[in-house]
Amino acid sequence: MTDIVTLKAICDELKLDPREARERLRAAVTDAKANPEMAKARKSRTPWQWVKGSAAEKEARRILQPAKQPVKAT
Repeated sequence: MTDIVTLKAICDELKLDPREARERLRAAVTDAKANPEMAKARKSRTPWQWVKGSAAEKEARRILQPAKQPVKAT
């Protein structure tokens, strides 16, 4: 049996708001050249979930990684 990773699990792990995460993923899916695995794996009206270890899951995690904040010199 394949393990499934849900968006909720990724959001809990990365401490993200699920609504914001869905917005970011929807924006990423529209750019098929930059995110080919997400574009192939996504079907409308289905839950955001991926097979554990799949290329699409890795791409989703990359998209949802928090942006690095620049360090201010004081």
